[in-house]
Formats: sequence, structure tokens, C-alpha cells
Amino acid sequence: MSAIVKDVTEQTFATEVVEASRTTPVVVDFWAPWCGPCRQLSPLLEQMAQRFTGDVRVVKLNVDEAPRLAQQFRVQGIPAVKAFRGGGVVSEFTGLQPTTVIEQFFAALAPSKADRLVAEAAARPAEAEGLLEQAISAEPDHEGALIALAGIARQQGRHDDARGLLARVPTSTQAQRLLAEMRLAETGADGSLEQLEQEAATSSEARLAYGRALVAVGRHDEAADALVQAVGDPLTRDEARTLLLDLFRVLGDDHEITRRARPRLASALFA
Repeated sequence: MSAIVKDVTEQTFATEVVEASRTTPVVVDFWAPWCGPCRQLSPLLEQMAQRFTGDVRVVKLNVDEAPRLAQQFRVQGIPAVKAFRGGGVVSEFTGLQPTTVIEQFFAALAPSKADRLVAEAAARPAEAEGLLEQAISAEPDHEGALIALAGIARQQGRHDDARGLLARVPTSTQAQRLLAEMRLAETGADGSLEQLEQEAATSSEARLAYGRALVAVGRHDEAADALVQAVGDPLTRDEARTLLLDLFRVLGDDHEITRRARPRLASALFA
């Protein structure tokens, strides 16, 4: 076996494949010593490992020595080749394939020109804007480039430009989070917190204004309480709900405030 292709075992699989794939794609060759097609495929995978060094890693797993993993990843015939990225399988093929098919398989995993430009932009902040524009020219819908360029536009105060860039990746969770951050950052107070707190006791509109003001000063826990109460009134329901959802996006689904307030929001909406 070539030194560039590493053997993994049941004990090292989680680290060498699953976790490693979160930074670099990992191609796993599920094989066995008695398998003729496996021996034919092996040098082709070694060639690809050499050609895509630094972009894609290749490892081998002997299914005879790791039957549990073979079953877990539904290996029904060998050679079985599975590509891991981000901790899970993203593509695969079974059996000996033509060289052109294997090349395409690896090329799809390797970083694109736009991917490389985005990475370069992160390493060279002074030149980032120009590099990101090049990335978008090469791949107009590149999510990472659009989000990074939107971040620069936002820092420069070009909020409309930032929104326009983020609107081009509407399904991106990160883009939605940045848009929510921008909306929350524009939330202001129509009076002092003390005054709004007093008025909130008797008016749903004041509760909404109080919640908005609390968001603006970063008192998110109290803001969530006030906004949930404002959701309970039809007059302020829609705006309070929108503010709460933006707050959830910014904090994240696992944040304690989100976990506590989301069920309360649902109850208020359907009460």
C-alpha cells in the first residue's frame, strides 16, 4: 500500500474519517484481501490520492476486520468506495469503475476555484474583497463567497448591498442568521427602558416596544419574555413574532433562551 493511503480500523474510524472529514473530504475504500476487483481498484485510488493531495484524503478499511462498520454503512458488495464530508457520506460507488468515473468522483470532492479564492480571502483580509469578487465571478451562487462579501459590505455600512448578496442564498442558514442580526441591530427604542417597562404593564404596543428596546441593548432573556407576551395580542402578534424568530436565528436553536422561549411562542400563537 502507498504511504499516501492510510489503513483505518474500527477503533480509529471515528477520528480518521468522520471527524477528519469536517475539514477535508475523506474517501474510504471498503475492501478485503481476497477481493480481486479491490486489488485492481487500489492503484487507481492511490493515483487519485497523489493527484488530489491536500484536497482529498484516501483511507482503506478491511471489512473482514471491521464488520460492524461495514454493516453500519450498508456495504453490500466490495470494493465499496464512500466519500465523507462534514462527518457524513456525501457520495459513493460500488465495484471497479473506469478511470474517468473515478476522476470525476474525486474532482467533485476537491475544492473549486471559488472555494480556493474564499479560503485565500480569509487568510488575506486586506485583499479579501477583491478575492471574493473573483470567486463570485467564477461561481455566481457560491454561498461562502456571497456571505463573506456581505459581511464586508455590512462592516462598511453598505447594508443594502449586504442584503442583496444574502438574498442570493435564501436557503442558507448562515445568510438568514446574518439578515436577522442586521434587522435586530436596526431595532431601536422609542423611549427609556424604565418608561417602556412601566407602560408595558398596560399596553401590548408598549410591550412590543419594550421587547424591541431590550433586544437593542442585548438583554435577550427579558426581551424574549416581553415579545412572547406581545405575541398574545393580535395587534402586535406579527411584529413580535418576527422579532422573536430573528432572535432565535441569532442565538441558535441550542441556546437556552431559544429552547425556553420557542414552546412559549407556539403556545401564544395558538392560544
